[in-house]
Amino acid sequence: MKLTEEPDIVNWAETHYVFIEKTGPFMSIAPQAWQELHSNIPEIAAKNQIAHFLSLYKGGANIYRAGVSLAAPPLELPAGLQYEKLRGGRYSRFVLTGPYSDLPEASGRVWQLAGEKQIPVREDFAIENYVNDPRTTPEADLITEILVPTA
Repeated sequence: MKLTEEPDIVNWAETHYVFIEKTGPFMSIAPQAWQELHSNIPEIAAKNQIAHFLSLYKGGANIYRAGVSLAAPPLELPAGLQYEKLRGGRYSRFVLTGPYSDLPEASGRVWQLAGEKQIPVREDFAIENYVNDPRTTPEADLITEILVPTA
């Protein structure tokens, strides 16, 4: 697994976020959330400009959101999707290069590193920002930013 172990600090901008939210064990709910989201992408994209694919999660609360950021507030959304304007903020960014199947292990390692490095974590959602497109990028070259909300 190719994961940076020294985070850099980034300021995440306010974001228009459209998502499917699920609660429960991430290994079972994350694939369901993404499947539902992907089935709605054509309808979302018909009236909105999609900027990025993101997931937000709170591990302790077992809340997982699969979603997209938009260039502007949504015009119309399919039933079952939620919208929130994320306020942004300060995050410690770790970067995984490689297949999405490495994400559970990478996320676990990131939280272990946050503890070891005594990163002051604030109560907020963590973010996984999927930087490149898995339809056109080889698995070994996929880049995912794992962002830990930092006080």
